[in-house]
Amino acid sequence: MKQEAIQNPSIRRLKGKLIVSCQALPHEPLHSSFIMGRMALAAKEGGACGIRANTKEDILEIRSQVDLPVIGIVKRDYENCSVYITPTMKEIDELMEAGPEIIAVDATGRLRPNGVTLDAFFTEIKAKYPGQLWMADCSTVEEALHADSLGFDFIGTTMVGYTEESKDLKIEADDFKILREIIGKAAHPVIAEGNIDTPQKAKRVIELGAYCVVVGSIITRPQLITRSFAQALER
Repeated sequence: MKQEAIQNPSIRRLKGKLIVSCQALPHEPLHSSFIMGRMALAAKEGGACGIRANTKEDILEIRSQVDLPVIGIVKRDYENCSVYITPTMKEIDELMEAGPEIIAVDATGRLRPNGVTLDAFFTEIKAKYPGQLWMADCSTVEEALHADSLGFDFIGTTMVGYTEESKDLKIEADDFKILREIIGKAAHPVIAEGNIDTPQKAKRVIELGAYCVVVGSIITRPQLITRSFAQALER
């Protein structure tokens, strides 16, 4: 585990704790920096110790409401590119204006816009912002261990099941086998994220050794929560 991550007091307080992902995309009902700020405040009141947020604007509003550490991303689509989580330096520069404690980027094996590899991109962002902490959003064990070897400060399971390489994988399968393997082999702390939709799952990933756990839709997307109830009644 990197010493700078351990020595940062706000990051150290995340160990064993809950991070709530407060995001709403333009097509979603709650899309609004104002609403995400209040969502973060509600998350803090509920016991969250950190926030994951999308866009500089949302992060700045969230910072006006809570003093919790933030994992920042920018989701942006580029033509002929499947990478959409903080894909280029443009998004990194935007996030640095808001100053999140950690910036997360897609760390899958897919090429970024203009054919840029993860290795080249990570070298570039590390050189430009050497004091920043970085999280790798991965979809497979192999990707996670590669990101670990590159020197990402945190390794995340965010993309498991969301890429062509991982479409048949589920983070919770076989008592979180993927997560356990990454934790067992990675030198950097592992953040459990993706389809952790019950308190029991959140508790279990911490028991397995995850540094902390990110929970999103089941807390912050009421349309999806409502749908689960409505579909249960339809059945």
